[in-house]
Parts: sequence; structure tokens; C-alpha cells
Amino acid sequence: MAAVREALFERLEALGIATETMAHAPVFTVEESKELRGNLPGGHCKSLMFKDKKGALWLVVCLEDTAVDIKALQKLIGAARLSFAKPDLLQAVLGVDPGSVTPFGLINDTENQINVVLDKTMLQSTVLNYHPLKNDATTQITPDDLQKFIAACGHRAKIVELPS
Repeated sequence: MAAVREALFERLEALGIATETMAHAPVFTVEESKELRGNLPGGHCKSLMFKDKKGALWLVVCLEDTAVDIKALQKLIGAARLSFAKPDLLQAVLGVDPGSVTPFGLINDTENQINVVLDKTMLQSTVLNYHPLKNDATTQITPDDLQKFIAACGHRAKIVELPS
């Protein structure tokens, strides 16, 4: 059973990670998010889940305006031909639906199947913004606390400068 938002917040609190969350109407695209968020500060991010042709799973997290060159990305991270993960895989591994992919979903990857890739530029922001497992809210977290959360979920993030 996938963790729900309350379990995520309990886990963050247990780790000593302070966050702030703003509820809003569900958003499915970066453009919708930009329209809805108003003056919410920090780096606004997107998370992309891929499966490569060898079956490896990749969660790539970057600033929302980063144009990800998938061919250059697969060379950079050592992946075999990447394709976007299907909705059933998102639900099975991260416990999220399309439009809600987030590094917070790593709480549900109890088998550590996902390779996590964080964009170096994103980590230079003071705070970062992600959906807390559903796309009807945005949660702010510092880059250091994000990495602390990822490590507590049993993952080691690879930090790269994403090619665009």
C-alpha cells in the first residue's frame, strides 16, 4: 500500500525536516503550475520518471524550465535508451499518478528500484517546490533536506549538470 500525504509529512517530521505546503487546484503541466502558484518563492521543479531498455528505472529531477535532451541524458547517466514510465509503473513504484511525479514518491520505493538523478543547477535554489504525492498541493523543502529525505528512503542521488 502506497504511503499517503499524511505518512509523508510524518516521515519528514521524524527526520527533522521542516516543510511548508500550499494547497491548490490540481495541476498537470508546468504552464498550469505557473499560472496557479502566484508569488510562491523558490525553485519550481519537475520530476521525470524513465525506464531504460534494460529495465532500470530513473527519476530525474530538475527546474521546471529545464529542457531535457533525453539522448544526451542517457549518455550522461549511463542508461540504455530511455522512455517515459507508464502510469501503472508510476503507481506501482512511486505510488503516484501522471502529473504527480515527485521525489517525495521515493517513500514508496521500498525495494530501491529507482536511480535518482538531481540537477546540480536546481540544488542551488534556496528552497525547492514539489507535489506531496498528489498534484493538488506544493511542498517547499531545502535542497539539503531533500537530499536527506532521499538518503533516508535508501537512495543515493547522482548529482549532474543536465544537458539541454
